Amino acid sequence: GYYADRWKKLLIPKSSPTKAYFDTSDEDPFCMYNYLLDITTWNKSIRRGFIKVKITDYAGNTVESEMNSEASTFQQYKRVKILTGFYRDLDKISKISLTFSTKTLIGPKHKLRILQMRLKSLNNPER
Repeated sequence: GYYADRWKKLLIPKSSPTKAYFDTSDEDPFCMYNYLLDITTWNKSIRRGFIKVKITDYAGNTVESEMNSEASTFQQYKRVKILTGFYRDLDKISKISLTFSTKTLIGPKHKLRILQMRLKSLNNPER
């Protein structure tokens, strides 16, 4: 873990303030493993919503990301990058599943068509 008070001298130089965000999980050992989801969508209409990512390793272990608090806007052939976090890290991923939600209870359900997708570990960039 990181003690935020010990980082103060490094994060806030005298000449310009710096913002830092520390992600923690509510489960022991309280670590968050961050991934960058880079997707290009194929829908003709603009879609606005949230994406939840589920990853599975070859042993069948599954972990689901926390849903972002801010909706993303998806346009045809435009890349969107989303920071997503997991409370547990899986080493060798065999399957990636995405769930798209607009968080509305009424109205039609929309699908998000994915043309290209990349999921990159920020904790282990070599993966």
